[in-house]
Amino acid sequence: MPVVQRIDKEDASLLVIDVQERLLPHIHNADGVLTQTARMLRAAKELGLPVTVSEQYPEGLGPTDPGILDAAGDSPRIEKLSFSFCGCKPGRERVTSLNRSQILLVGIETHVCVQQTALDLLEMGLLPIVLADAVSSRRPSDHEVALARLRDAGAVITTVESAIYEMMIESGTELFKRLLPIVR
Repeated sequence: MPVVQRIDKEDASLLVIDVQERLLPHIHNADGVLTQTARMLRAAKELGLPVTVSEQYPEGLGPTDPGILDAAGDSPRIEKLSFSFCGCKPGRERVTSLNRSQILLVGIETHVCVQQTALDLLEMGLLPIVLADAVSSRRPSDHEVALARLRDAGAVITTVESAIYEMMIESGTELFKRLLPIVR
């Protein structure tokens, strides 16, 4: 039987991968990715999750979308040239310094930077949790194949709302009241 591992807000962090201005016009369902990423960022704040924002070659691809930066607040931004966030020393150091074994992944592109980051996280003994409605690629087929590959490799594939409810655990709490406007 497979091992069931619930998403635990005490053991999770959020990594926003390369949601950059010059990439977004080419991404399938970019508006949906922006909406769900901002939603997860708002929830992460309420849940107390550490957040990191990565930027792939910002000189060429531009900065992170302003709405995402606003939602991310003062979360650290790490520039990279490697497709995997863990392929650059500052990225790998950030992931390990948080001492959280569950890494929620949102961003673009699913089949490139998200996938390579998730595969590296698995190699590091960490659990990537890909929020399928907050990741995308230029072509839907690349997105779908990457999600299937990552599931087969051992990553958890879920949605923003499902992850939020899972970390919330129960209704009737102060946390539930703060998160309810986000999940409505």
